[in-house]
Amino acid sequence: MNDEVRFLSVCGMLGYGYPAESLERGVEGGVDFLGVDAGSTGPGPYYLGSGVNFVKPMQVKRDLAPALCAARRLGAPFIIGSAGGSGAKPHVEAFLDLLRDVARRCGLHFRLAVIHADLDPDAVKAALKDGRITSCGPAQELTEEAISSCTHLVAQMGTGPIIEALDAGADVIVAGRCCDTAIFAALPILRGLGPGLALHCGKIAECGALCAAPAGANDSLIGVVRKDHFLVEPANPERRCTPESVAAHALYEQPDPTCFYEPEGKVDMAGCAFEPHGERGVKVSGTRLIRSDTPAIKLEGAALRGYRSITIAGVRDPLITEHIDDLESVVRDTVADNLKGAIEPGDYSLRFLRYGRDAVMGPLEPPSDGARREIGLLIEAIAPTQELADTVLRLARSTAQHQSFPMRKTTGGNLAFPFSPSDLRGGAVYEFAVYHLMVGEDIGSLFPVTLEEV
Repeated sequence: MNDEVRFLSVCGMLGYGYPAESLERGVEGGVDFLGVDAGSTGPGPYYLGSGVNFVKPMQVKRDLAPALCAARRLGAPFIIGSAGGSGAKPHVEAFLDLLRDVARRCGLHFRLAVIHADLDPDAVKAALKDGRITSCGPAQELTEEAISSCTHLVAQMGTGPIIEALDAGADVIVAGRCCDTAIFAALPILRGLGPGLALHCGKIAECGALCAAPAGANDSLIGVVRKDHFLVEPANPERRCTPESVAAHALYEQPDPTCFYEPEGKVDMAGCAFEPHGERGVKVSGTRLIRSDTPAIKLEGAALRGYRSITIAGVRDPLITEHIDDLESVVRDTVADNLKGAIEPGDYSLRFLRYGRDAVMGPLEPPSDGARREIGLLIEAIAPTQELADTVLRLARSTAQHQSFPMRKTTGGNLAFPFSPSDLRGGAVYEFAVYHLMVGEDIGSLFPVTLEEV
């Protein structure tokens, strides 16, 4: 067992940026590894379904190169989780292209481990038949049809596959969809340190310096895992961690501040103590892992729902704002009548979203007396094809533009459009068809590790 494992979380999301000085300060004196989260479901299902990263390649490469060079200079492993944004095969492959390009440009050589997280739909269907899949939160009960509808289907790996890659001597690990904690907990667990402390530290570290004040996911965090506690401290001297700022991180993406769940089990923080450490750090102790008898992983799958078109308009007539519900109702009915025989109302969606303040008049807006003066109206249509979505939207927009309403005096238009053309194509729309938990004894076998020399 090692007495401690010291690491640097490069930033809260690869591509969000970080000060070069933080990276250099963070690795002063050496680290056992560098880690970074490179993905999330936060931006929604589109990116998983389409295979596109929500962070641009230029941003990823900008952040990747200095961190990769620092890791190779130190001879420390560099662990990247949820590569490419959503961690499916196209995301990982696109990320690997960037990684290899950086390696060529910087003259680097290393042993690379790639861990894919894609699932065989038939294996998921088999688990469904065996009763080994349950809903995650409010998700609907899973069906075979939902599984088949997914363009990409992944699972969130825990520490096991990353530990396997480290055991195999990998210098750089590129993991597909991955629990954020696993990136930072794998090496401490491999070296015999407490898994509860390692996972809790990883949960904090995956967000970079978000646990510090001032908070910032676009900055680096130093973590040190020891036998009976762990330490966190921002690499940037202009930030500091406090017991309050670190303890408050337990609320990040969690419904219960006393625990969270990972494939390894329940991480129990009910008995945690948070103490100042030095001028800018915090010491955390008391976290424990309650291992599960039935290991579980989260499944994520995105299916194509249709295609989107939108228009944005300003509404300032007080009579329209007063009768906006009536106007919208008439527009819906009129659109449905116009489309009879072409598409049924149940086969498309039409939404009216109301936003805004001062968008129509800008700085000429008179001082507010509390009355609602304007609405920023966003009209959205989703249909099976882009052409149908465009058609639904154009009917809705033109109807709303000229629709009468009680006490109307003017014959002019009801809507003020900030753009021409007013209608914007939003492209493909995806939804989470699979967002469930799957239990099984041999979860680790779902994440094959392959090695290559770069």
